[in-house]
Amino acid sequence: MPPKSDGILESALYVADVARSVQFYERIFGFRVISDFGPRGCALEAGKRQVLLLFKKGESQGIPTPHDGEGELHVAFAIRASELASWETWLPENGINVEEKRAWDAGGTSLYFRDPDRHLIEIATPGVWSIY
Repeated sequence: MPPKSDGILESALYVADVARSVQFYERIFGFRVISDFGPRGCALEAGKRQVLLLFKKGESQGIPTPHDGEGELHVAFAIRASELASWETWLPENGINVEEKRAWDAGGTSLYFRDPDRHLIEIATPGVWSIY
């Protein structure tokens, strides 16, 4: 039996312009910078004990660990079902196009949209997965 994990602590996105991405995640989600790595990137508080790392593409290999990536990635953020309508208003008010609204069999709903680097961002209510 493997040792236990306490879940995902951090996720990383690789971006063309760190300042632009920080502004996006601060404005849209209310995340705050908890560590600044200079031009290389930063860490944002993305929830209770959750960190979203933003690294500048091509600037982080081997410093101090081999971070780099490219392509359009996906990350999902949990929201309360009672907040869904507010998000459906908030996103267009902030110039964000919702690409898809998906109702799941277990009763959850997801909204999908893009960040400035075209990463696919999802916000999801409970009922998306058997464990959420």
